[in-house]
Amino acid sequence: MQEPTFLILTALAAGPQHGYGVITDVQEISGGRVRLRAGTLYAAFDRLESEGLVAADREEIVDGRVRRYYRLTEEGSTRLATEAERLRRHAEAASARLRVRLAGGAFLLRLTGGEA
Repeated sequence: MQEPTFLILTALAAGPQHGYGVITDVQEISGGRVRLRAGTLYAAFDRLESEGLVAADREEIVDGRVRRYYRLTEEGSTRLATEAERLRRHAEAASARLRVRLAGGAFLLRLTGGEA
């Protein structure tokens, strides 16, 4: 799963949102690294809707314009949970290997009389 898709689904996991809400939520979740454009987001909504991961929730009129809200489907929740678990396992493996590497480096520094 691509990062923008993961972040869109993550934003919708909190509840239904309209496009601008998802854009700002994704930017916040990513610490400002991911900035979705409206065209990109709505193309993603179309794709995710066709995959059954999101669905239109409701519409409202604001300043004469239609604002459509999207929600995460059950299938979307399952896919997001699966992906979050996969990423957690990968991050855990990387962290474990880094701990070993850093611990080994500190051990070598002590053996050679260097400073840690």
